Amino acid sequence: MKKRPWSLALLLLFPLLLSGCSRLPQDDLPVLTAEQTDWIGERIFANECNLKTACLTSWNAGEDFPSLGIGHFIWYQAGQQDVFVESFPALLDFYEAQGVAIPEWVASLPGRDSPWPDRVTFLAELESPRMQILRDFLNDTRAVQVQFIIERMHASLPALLEHTTQKEEVAALFLEIARSEPPLGMYALIDYVNFKGEGTAEAERYAGQGWGLLQVLEHLLQTRNDTPLMAQFSRSAKVILARRIMNSPGDRGEARWEEGWNARVATYMSSL
Repeated sequence: MKKRPWSLALLLLFPLLLSGCSRLPQDDLPVLTAEQTDWIGERIFANECNLKTACLTSWNAGEDFPSLGIGHFIWYQAGQQDVFVESFPALLDFYEAQGVAIPEWVASLPGRDSPWPDRVTFLAELESPRMQILRDFLNDTRAVQVQFIIERMHASLPALLEHTTQKEEVAALFLEIARSEPPLGMYALIDYVNFKGEGTAEAERYAGQGWGLLQVLEHLLQTRNDTPLMAQFSRSAKVILARRIMNSPGDRGEARWEEGWNARVATYMSSL
């Protein structure tokens, strides 16, 4: 049975509960309205798919896995190991926890593993009946995916604090960003965790350096000044992503993504 990173992230809450804490750091996060949640969901869908339904079932050139849904959740084959944290099986678990039936052909897969051995096979099946069923399902359940992405961000803070020596500073900065220019700060945290992860997985490293939210926050703590906070968060994300590209294996060609990544984190500076 595969490890479910989402389930493991939720388990990170248990030590805080068992220690007798009556309140968790997440209790201080702003509560999003339905309108704000919809806005964040549309932004994420635009970031990943330019609001195109066809993009909900994708396999990008240069990658070894398909990316599905509005968050481009990663789905690995049986036994596949890679640098990046897999997220699609956790989304399937989340659907079922919410009482949402997933497509029968997906539910019947052994181990819930990706059935496509390579990108060529995936693209050949792009208009197949089962792929259309999956794409329609993902389009019809975008709101559930948004909630999954939001809850992943909520569960990220205990993990960040377990992996930093600057616990109080990181927690304070996380909460300050979350409260900034509502709902912009929450959007930035939610989107970045979905986009590049928490930064706590030891496998997600190039040259020993990560590129997740934790690294962005720690860099921001070192460089913070009197300019608007969200602009600083955006710039810090840009620096960390540039570092990832510099550290990445040359055969991955990650420099081709830099312009798009920079455009994405630039959206953290404005709610317009």
